[in-house]
Amino acid sequence: MSNRKTRSSYVCNACGARQPKWAGQCPDCGAWNSMVETAEIARPAVRGGYAGAAESPRVESLAEVSPEDRVRIQSGIGELDRVLGGGLVTGSVVLIGGDPGIGKSTLLLQASASLARSLPVLYVSGEESPQQIGLRAHRLGLAGESIRLLAETNVEAILAAASQERPRVMVVDSIQTLYTDTLQSAPGSVSQVREAAAQLVRFAKQQDTVVFLVGHVTKDGTLAGPRVLEHMVDTVLYFEGEPGGAFRLVRSVKNRFGAVHELGVFAMGDRGLREVKNPSAIFLSRHDEAVPGSLIMVTREGTRPLLVEVQALVDESPLANPRRVALGLDGNRLSMLLAVLHRHGGVGMFNQDVFVNVVGGVRITETAVDLPLVMAVLSSYRDRPLPLDLAVFGEVGLSGEVRPVPNGPDRLREAAKHGVRRAIVPVGNVPKEGVEGLEITAVKTLAEALEGV
Repeated sequence: MSNRKTRSSYVCNACGARQPKWAGQCPDCGAWNSMVETAEIARPAVRGGYAGAAESPRVESLAEVSPEDRVRIQSGIGELDRVLGGGLVTGSVVLIGGDPGIGKSTLLLQASASLARSLPVLYVSGEESPQQIGLRAHRLGLAGESIRLLAETNVEAILAAASQERPRVMVVDSIQTLYTDTLQSAPGSVSQVREAAAQLVRFAKQQDTVVFLVGHVTKDGTLAGPRVLEHMVDTVLYFEGEPGGAFRLVRSVKNRFGAVHELGVFAMGDRGLREVKNPSAIFLSRHDEAVPGSLIMVTREGTRPLLVEVQALVDESPLANPRRVALGLDGNRLSMLLAVLHRHGGVGMFNQDVFVNVVGGVRITETAVDLPLVMAVLSSYRDRPLPLDLAVFGEVGLSGEVRPVPNGPDRLREAAKHGVRRAIVPVGNVPKEGVEGLEITAVKTLAEALEGV
């Protein structure tokens, strides 16, 4: 019988704040009904930080630190390497989250099989048995002879096995199933997730091992567990897409070794995930002739210009308050642009339902969608088709001006490469030398852009 003292406290599942007594609302983040009782064993503090520093670190000058150029490890999956910033960095920890059945385990098993051809790989599963993983690998047609499997949920046992195997890459599926003997709370609780992740991060830094952590998501689409989990790791990836759909998007929302908001596109098939080398081709319209409310825009995801189709449908509303529905876009921005269209374009949508959609499930957060969105809405309202070979991008201000967006020349070159022959862009985005095969129309105001629509 252990004589260590136990104590009980209440931890917020949303932010990880700890309180001595229960409350209906978390005093720190304001979340309701998120306080969960947690019993913990008092224990000595674990030595070493998340970065795996030595027990007796010394203060040194930044000039004394030599910038060590670490060679990136190629995973064998080009789209995954793109999202990671060019490959895996030794000693890094990558957290990947997504809805159930979206393909997280499939992607990591495919990457593990590719990496295992040249590096020792350890695949740790807390949700599946080795037999189940073997069946999935057989279905995917993977040669997994070199992958080492471990079905375990105890962190101390996992680290002991990893110290013997000494893998260069380790996959942990998933972090919410792990527990440590130093805590009495149930697996998946805030304290267990935080402590298990801390030990794995410390191991990765000390042993120069690349660690992949699979994370569950909440009904809101955010990673389950304390927010500090995302702060501890080096890279956070989100797996997006409809489970029944054909395409999957892997988006980087945090990356210490590359660009954030980088996008990787995959197609799900019988043999697992397949890379989509030219994603613009799958997001573009396949209409035989021009239709009202459809327009091509050039967005930018990380370092990649991407052509997507923006669709709008405007119809007379039977409701007192017409609906404003936006899929793949910010609904508040749609309402703002409709107000700008009325004030500076002279077209009101007071009795009209307005529906807008970005084809392919892509979510656009940048302001370059403003001008094509307004033009698509007006095209549907007036029932006037826009040319199939026209691409548009630009930010619309509240005073009706059209402002430039970053990387305009790159967007135009990408559009010309996919057969676009005409473009309407802000004046500040017109390259001095032009783009071969592309007729560029520069506009300063919204009224200029809407002429002829």
